[in-house]
Amino acid sequence: MFTGIVGRSGEGKTTIINLLLRLWDVIEGCIEIDGVNLKNYNIEKLRDSISVVTQDVFLLNDTIKNNLTLLDKNISMREIEEITKKLGLYDFIQNSPEGFETIVGDNGIKLSGGQKQRVGLARALAMKPDVLLLDEPTSALDPELVGEVEKSIANAAKDGQTMILVSHDMNFVYQVADYVLFLDKGHIIESGTPEELFKH
Repeated sequence: MFTGIVGRSGEGKTTIINLLLRLWDVIEGCIEIDGVNLKNYNIEKLRDSISVVTQDVFLLNDTIKNNLTLLDKNISMREIEEITKKLGLYDFIQNSPEGFETIVGDNGIKLSGGQKQRVGLARALAMKPDVLLLDEPTSALDPELVGEVEKSIANAAKDGQTMILVSHDMNFVYQVADYVLFLDKGHIIESGTPEELFKH
């Protein structure tokens, strides 16, 4: 299931992400996961089951492999290769001087904004999360880099990864989302399939 959350800036889209991650407490109402109030949900289990990618991806000044295994040391090289192939990173890594051992950051190669974001997305997927939260993952990118990241997200969605995407890009949401929430002043004023919201 791919859910898109759209609306103008300041309408509460990122607030929903922060509440789902329990970075903020729910003051009114409640959020339930599998029938369990989020306040009573095991926070370690929650953090293990959710990955998040934001507009500002923070990579270790370390190897690409260590960036991808940061949250799960047991991930195999075969799994890393599968993820990087899915996100269009594999050829880039293979053509780098040291392959997966290439250093990212000040001591090594310089990645473009789109490449950094795809490494961040690969790291999130490497956790095998139940849900992937995407908070404006392309908003800090130059326009020419947006397409490559959106293509990577769409490819991950085709594999059945459950995602919640916060985005201003209505066209992208229309193309990839199964369900869309439209926020205004913190309230859901419209919800439905992309066809229902954007065509009617």
